[in-house]
Amino acid sequence: MKRSSFTATMLFVLFFVFQGVANDWGKTGHRATGEIAEAYLKRKTKRKIKALLEGQSLAYVSNYADDIKSDQEYRKYGPWHYVNFPFDKNYGEETPSEFGDLIQAIEICSSKLKDADVPRKEKQFYLKMLVHFVGDLHQPLHVGRAEDKGGNDIQVRWFTTGTNLHRVWDSDMLDYYGMSYTELSITADRLSKRELEEIEAGTILDWVHESRALAKKVYASASVGEKLSYRYMYDYFPIVRMQLQKGGIRLAKILNEIFQ
Repeated sequence: MKRSSFTATMLFVLFFVFQGVANDWGKTGHRATGEIAEAYLKRKTKRKIKALLEGQSLAYVSNYADDIKSDQEYRKYGPWHYVNFPFDKNYGEETPSEFGDLIQAIEICSSKLKDADVPRKEKQFYLKMLVHFVGDLHQPLHVGRAEDKGGNDIQVRWFTTGTNLHRVWDSDMLDYYGMSYTELSITADRLSKRELEEIEAGTILDWVHESRALAKKVYASASVGEKLSYRYMYDYFPIVRMQLQKGGIRLAKILNEIFQ
């Protein structure tokens, strides 16, 4: 193989490798969100989803949008996993990305699922994508800054291991905690009726701006090269757990409205 061809091939491979570095809540987090959502689905919604997914659970399909990233056919959906806009502006004050973003993705998926003319196979696809994207919406750094790729370029240490701020929030804290997605679901906070209504309230845009407010706190929580360990876990993991719970509750709300 010629040197130029070898170099091009390696760059191509590395591109795919690094695309998979950050998996938005990690598999455990997404499954927990799907599992939590199941508890808040109406009976009619559960029946329709079970039929559409041919018995598969929301937890089972929750990582589908990440699993297909390595397939060239689905590369166009990459920008749907996040949304970036200046911290001093609200979404919509600048022209949204022509390639799509997290907000557009949730709206498109919801629209496809409501459309009676969309084929069953397509509806399965968009339901799986929707489950994942609602989870992404509640990982604060998926509403982060474009210039550092949502914290992926902010290198830190997690105990003795090199990592980045995005991965700390995606999976490092969840992995350290050591619970399975079912355990995370079962041990989620018990909520009063009022607390539940407060979480369900608002629109997708309201939830985006809520995540962005959290993103600002996350960026301020660590500096480049800093070692994060027990204290960071103590201070911030309760937020991770609450975001997973909010994501599940709000996913259920969206699905109950779609499949009413």
